[in-house]
Amino acid sequence: MSTAAPVDSVRVRAPGKINVYLGVGGRHDDGYHALATVFQAVSLYEDVIARHADDFSITVSGLEDPSTVPLDDRNLAMRAAKLLATAAEYDGGVALEIRKSVPVAGGMGGGSADAAAALVACDALWGTGFSTARLHELAARLGADVPFALHGGTAVGTGRGDQLNPALARGRFDWVLVQSDEGLSTPVVYARLDALRDDEGALADDPPLSLEVPAPVLQALRSGDPELLSESIYNDLQEAALYERPDLENVILHGIHAGALQGIVSGSGPTVALLCAGPEDAHDVQSALRAHGLETLHVHGPVPGARIIS
Repeated sequence: MSTAAPVDSVRVRAPGKINVYLGVGGRHDDGYHALATVFQAVSLYEDVIARHADDFSITVSGLEDPSTVPLDDRNLAMRAAKLLATAAEYDGGVALEIRKSVPVAGGMGGGSADAAAALVACDALWGTGFSTARLHELAARLGADVPFALHGGTAVGTGRGDQLNPALARGRFDWVLVQSDEGLSTPVVYARLDALRDDEGALADDPPLSLEVPAPVLQALRSGDPELLSESIYNDLQEAALYERPDLENVILHGIHAGALQGIVSGSGPTVALLCAGPEDAHDVQSALRAHGLETLHVHGPVPGARIIS
């Protein structure tokens, strides 16, 4: 345990993410798929405030329908807090307040950001003094996207996406996010991908794909050139997400027609991420899409991972 002075509360901010590239391998015996992905953390954040308590509890704000987020052990932030308590042999609890901005079930890792923020917040609140490496180990046990939310920036993820290597991304990349009123279940999208591959004769339990991030993706990130990156963004889950939500294809086309360089379904969707040449172009794309009645946000990346802000 750390000897740091005790505090009453800790507030941590963690970012959502976009999968700039996502290659999905075959389904393994445990039901998971091997991945090769490039994460980029973007300026859309979850705030988690941790306060001392005898037991574990969660409250959530920032949602039109709070019932879409569970308040029990199904919530990754709750599981993160309990996992850290067990690892640290801490016998108290914590009251977590989550202030959400990342779309729920939107393919941007909002729940994973909550979990990463909860780990950092509880570590500071309880004075457990765990190293970044130890927190990463715990994060990986919670889900593939949680370690990245802990570190942020831009990174290549392999394995289940939890084996991270930093990737150099010069400058700033501007994205317009088109949100959806209805989420998409990640397991449903992966199951649809397996079914589509079965139909195409590519057995879902074979590893038919090369699980490496193509060099042009990394070169484009290093160059800081959004036009170059627009030629390389890719998502293996996009076909499955569009099968479940055909309307998303029109969203991408509207975005490109409005001036975006390229569009992609973020992760398992349904959020659409539109890459733009710069901030002014992003503003123009936003205005055009809002005229179509679409809900949009302008974000940029890369940004840091989970950080204590107070």
